[in-house]
Amino acid sequence: MQDSSSLSEEQREAAVALFEIGWGPKSAATSLGVRSKAVYRIYNLWRVRGGTALVTKSTKRKFTFEFKLAAVRRFQSGESQVALAKELQLSSPDLIKKWTRTYRNEGEDGLRPKSPGRPKSLSQAAEPESELQRLRRENERLRAEVAFLGKVNALRDKVQR
Repeated sequence: MQDSSSLSEEQREAAVALFEIGWGPKSAATSLGVRSKAVYRIYNLWRVRGGTALVTKSTKRKFTFEFKLAAVRRFQSGESQVALAKELQLSSPDLIKKWTRTYRNEGEDGLRPKSPGRPKSLSQAAEPESELQRLRRENERLRAEVAFLGKVNALRDKVQR
């Protein structure tokens, strides 16, 4: 189970015990006197993993683009989030929800693996420019500056008349 949970270990164990005898997350939260959102998280894990919901599962598992895309498409076609998470042996049904949101916002490219680290900036990625290229770029900038100043002077003269 996550260390960031607002529930103590005893409360989590009690919640799972209540789920095992048929209680729902809302009634379990009321009985334990805790927030229902935290109990719902445990309930969703319990629905996927059963009695092992409190056992920490490795978070190092990597998923391929094809795996994520297939899971999202199956979820969008109407399959249950919990049933898919069980079948695909995911740590939580929330992964499918997260992948679906990413797919909806960014398309297929959002599900592709990202390269680790900070992206290279354009100046680092480009080859160093030659002195001739640098002088041409500077010349172009100066011409634009002269043209701009010429227009500003023309407008100033027009307004003074």
